[in-house]
Amino acid sequence: MSGHRIALLAGATGLTGGHLLELLLADARYSRVHALVRKPAFPARARLQEHTFDFDHPAKLPRADDVFCCLGTTIKKAGSQAAFRKVDFDYVVTLARRAGNAGAKRFLVVSSLGADARSPIFYNRVKGEMEAALREIGFDALHIFQPSLLLGDRREARLGERLGIAASAIISPFMLGPAKKYRPIEARIVAHAMWKTAWNGQTGIHVHPSDQIAIIGKQ
Repeated sequence: MSGHRIALLAGATGLTGGHLLELLLADARYSRVHALVRKPAFPARARLQEHTFDFDHPAKLPRADDVFCCLGTTIKKAGSQAAFRKVDFDYVVTLARRAGNAGAKRFLVVSSLGADARSPIFYNRVKGEMEAALREIGFDALHIFQPSLLLGDRREARLGERLGIAASAIISPFMLGPAKKYRPIEARIVAHAMWKTAWNGQTGIHVHPSDQIAIIGKQ
């Protein structure tokens, strides 16, 4: 029997978002799953409604109870710091504000370990500023997920990430105690943690570092 909650997912074609979309569609507690895409991306499926959405000229969002944001890029892929900020700050905050105006109760977003609005590192600073902006919107529940290096099969090759993953695989067993949060984490585990957290009944603002995500996502 289908449920009564509605989900909205941005970033469904990405590494984490792809896993999350499958979890949402398999969960009969959601009567509908809205996916925001730049262009048509998925075959017709029960309870899935695809929306072509331009974040530079955003239209009104469909109503949803739970909004999942897996938007994100890299400076290399974006081409500049300004283009990176547009995706990882502007688009995310635009989504959150419009979702809030449309009545969303819960917002769950992928950020990054090390996010800090005061960081001298541009990437971390943008992520931290994004988190700060989301805190001001006033959702019943805001869940910020801060994974470390994400593992999974990407559509595009990222040599730097592949080298980092290889190195992390060697040292990961030795990353104990406080260092555990820096271990690489599989994107499917992050997706699973986001999906489970949406149903935990918590209100308020919650930040989930990578080691906590691993625990939630493996349960």
